[in-house]
Amino acid sequence: MGEDLTADLTWATSAEIAHAVGAGERSAIGVVDAALLRIAKLDPTLNAFTAVTAERARAKARSVDGARDKSTLPLAGVPFAVKNLFDVAGLATVAGSKINRARPKAERDSPLIERLEAAGAVLVGALNMGEYAYDFTGENVHDGPSRNPHDVTRMTGGSSGGSGGAVGGGLVPLALGSDANGSIRVPSSLCGIFGLKPTYGRLSRARSFPFVASLDHLGPFARSTLDLALSYDVMQGADADDAGCAQRGHEFATPELTRGLDGLRIAVAGGYFKKGAFPEALAALERVAKAAGARDEVEIPEAARARAAAYVITTTEGAALHLDRLRKQARDFDPAVRDRLLAGAMVPATLVDKAQIFRRWYRERLLDLFKTCDAILAPATPCTAPKIGQQTFTLDGVELPVRPNMGIYTQPISFIGLPVAAVPVPLSPLPIAVQIIAAPWREDVALRIAHALEQMGAVAAPKPNL
Repeated sequence: MGEDLTADLTWATSAEIAHAVGAGERSAIGVVDAALLRIAKLDPTLNAFTAVTAERARAKARSVDGARDKSTLPLAGVPFAVKNLFDVAGLATVAGSKINRARPKAERDSPLIERLEAAGAVLVGALNMGEYAYDFTGENVHDGPSRNPHDVTRMTGGSSGGSGGAVGGGLVPLALGSDANGSIRVPSSLCGIFGLKPTYGRLSRARSFPFVASLDHLGPFARSTLDLALSYDVMQGADADDAGCAQRGHEFATPELTRGLDGLRIAVAGGYFKKGAFPEALAALERVAKAAGARDEVEIPEAARARAAAYVITTTEGAALHLDRLRKQARDFDPAVRDRLLAGAMVPATLVDKAQIFRRWYRERLLDLFKTCDAILAPATPCTAPKIGQQTFTLDGVELPVRPNMGIYTQPISFIGLPVAAVPVPLSPLPIAVQIIAAPWREDVALRIAHALEQMGAVAAPKPNL
């Protein structure tokens, strides 16, 4: 084709890349080589990747270029990367840990990787993350911290920190992460990108390293709502290998994106979700609410208690998963992760029972709210990205540790598995996101609102000056 393989594709979206490759304007191998060049140049600064699968990527790209009918490949030639808790054939699934590096290499990719590659996307590597996904900062004691592309002295957020940094920094247009308590939405907020936490059970978690089985979600990061929807749609589908995966057919979001806001009832979360937020979080929420025409405020009942119950369930389920490793290899853990898991192992069963009973009650109360509205807006994080290594910040006049408190607005939502789109507001000097929370199985509503806001210019993924 005579194309310039070094031509700048840094800010091309997945949709734009797929169109160019499908139309024969670009080759998949050219797109992938350009992505690999960017990774080689910028990742020493951002520390987003823990493995680059260049040989595999080039082989896949050549197969995309050789496909007879690229119209069947909605993500033709799109480079993507995955948090290193996804199984990638030929790599050990380390989940950000030292201990897992001794695991055998995965023999097969995770289903979500398989589905993306079946749609023409090209895996280029595995991404840095907080150890065993128990983290909100993106700081890993074994691999070093992921660095925020908007200010490399600042956190990406976690635990999907490498995913946030890679997409926000233009290394790839698409990445996958996981979210138990906020680990897609927090990096989306700090890195200024779009993220989708689907309904619990919507996407298969098979062949990924677990954290909290009753809270774990997998989902995409991107720099546009359309890219989120395209990737989400091809990853849908029941999977017998994940007991938690719902037996539902495809419910496509992409065709719904252009319907706008007409007929939608959008409310703003008050009370707990405004208390303690930094001015920038409230400014972003106000901007999005105004653009969406959201005038009504709703009170999400007992959100603080929901967060406390989420902590109980997180730490006890996490401790149960890692108990044998804690007994045999305690010194090989990140000390902060180890100590939280050890504490979880000592939580009384009666407290766990109370948390689960409350969880059922709380879910019913939130479902009642969706009888009067279609979506609820709330901050994604209390502030913009803190400095790497920062230990505390002040929320509502109280000095609190950063690491557990970046998720104060995300935990009460993932606790009951609701779908959420995180949308970036490009404030200066740093971006911050707003959550668009929808009823179960209504990812299409959250993404439709996100797309409308993006078309208005109220939300956007800002380009960092790297």
